[in-house]
Amino acid sequence: MKKSCIIIGSGLGGLSCGVILAKNGYKVTVLEQGAQIGGCLQCFSRRGVRFETGMHFIGSADKGQTLNKLMNYLDLNDDKIRLNRLDTSCYDTISLGGEKFKFANGREPFIEQMGAYFPKEKDNLNRYFTLIENISQASSLHSLRYADSDIAVSTEYMMRSMNEVIDSLIGDETLRSVLAGTLPLYAAEKDKTPFASHAYIMDFYNQSAFRIVGGSDSLARSMKETIESLSGEVLTRKKVTRIICDDTHATGVETADGNLYTAQYIISAIHPARTMELLDTKLIRPAFRNRISTMRNTTAGFSVYIHFKKERVPFLNYNYYSYAGNNPWNCEQYNEATWPKGYLYMHFCHKENPRYAESGVILSYMSMDDVAEWENSYIEHRGDSYRKFKEEKARKLLSRLNEEFPGITDCIEHYYTSTPLTYRDYTGTEGGSMYGVAKDISLGIANRVPHKTRIPNLYLTGQNINSHGILGVFVGSIVTCSEFITAEEIYKQITASNL
Repeated sequence: MKKSCIIIGSGLGGLSCGVILAKNGYKVTVLEQGAQIGGCLQCFSRRGVRFETGMHFIGSADKGQTLNKLMNYLDLNDDKIRLNRLDTSCYDTISLGGEKFKFANGREPFIEQMGAYFPKEKDNLNRYFTLIENISQASSLHSLRYADSDIAVSTEYMMRSMNEVIDSLIGDETLRSVLAGTLPLYAAEKDKTPFASHAYIMDFYNQSAFRIVGGSDSLARSMKETIESLSGEVLTRKKVTRIICDDTHATGVETADGNLYTAQYIISAIHPARTMELLDTKLIRPAFRNRISTMRNTTAGFSVYIHFKKERVPFLNYNYYSYAGNNPWNCEQYNEATWPKGYLYMHFCHKENPRYAESGVILSYMSMDDVAEWENSYIEHRGDSYRKFKEEKARKLLSRLNEEFPGITDCIEHYYTSTPLTYRDYTGTEGGSMYGVAKDISLGIANRVPHKTRIPNLYLTGQNINSHGILGVFVGSIVTCSEFITAEEIYKQITASNL
């Protein structure tokens, strides 16, 4: 008889764990509380135009690169997932006070292009990139070599802040800001975010960068199909209300509709704090519950989803990061007069190599405190004051965008908005947080969430366990599933799937 596993949550972590276990003979049941699977992979349509919720582009997906290997292993191959390459000479643009700087793919092109802006910094840029590569290659997260843990090295750079290390390597103050300019990808905070997080992200996207044609929900659909083809099931509208335990183990889960699901193993892919709320057992110590419940999460965000008039806006084949001042730091610290200090602007890739954009999104930081007065309201029932709040914020962001892309507001057919409340309610993220639990060097090991719990057959996975983003979550899934199969065996299977 097959061993059975219940997975709570159908985000990237839950579905990828489901695929790995199903491929290794486990009977997998994924339970999703919402009507749509995918978590932050979800897309939505308005007036026939599609928009992405969370995953807007991916990196290291060229043949032989890390993400490509993982996608092949998870059956997310070319016949299921279509990719559109971002501009290799400018996959990211950083705008600081109106001055623009382009990121090129590859170490040498990046240094050459950045060196043209900052000729005196070429040697420092080489030192910077050498450190990026050393940190990334020393980690099993990027090298996909079997290791005893998800991060095999770089203790020093897990404990040194991103800005402190960049400042030690780079002399020019503007260049320091440019290199930190993509920090919205991981909600980095000055003096808190470890340099290692920056190194992994920089290496990941600098190798290659792509949009997913048609939207990131194709990843969720594909993994669901793989799980079901291997006799598993992915069920929606199944909100887990309790994880049932006896004196020694978890025995199953109960859902809001009164159903009971039993299994030999349980993996929770939801926020660890929500997992603790599902557990009424002495097997979890009060000190651990308290630590998890008080962990700080990354900032939330506000989005304006833009539906463009037909064939009016050329497709933007890169990501555009804009900052009002001369550095990207502390955009999460604002007041009514200074918001937004920065934004990230991207287009949705509705088909391969589009000439014109159908839709796009503007993202900016927003605190959950800004929408606290509507916290206990329901979607579409938050009242006129909430609608006015959203409209005011949208106008501010659109005005900022129009300053840097003159005439863009005349090309808009419709636009829609989301706040931290929207993001919380549609994706299940804690407090509308963009990336879950915040990485903070001042907290040391207390800032890490283990994948194992005191309940011997209950495990955790998802962006809070290892790190966020498609690569961080996939590797976190490997770490979790290594309790079932061994990491060495999983790495062998990844290698075999790429022969």
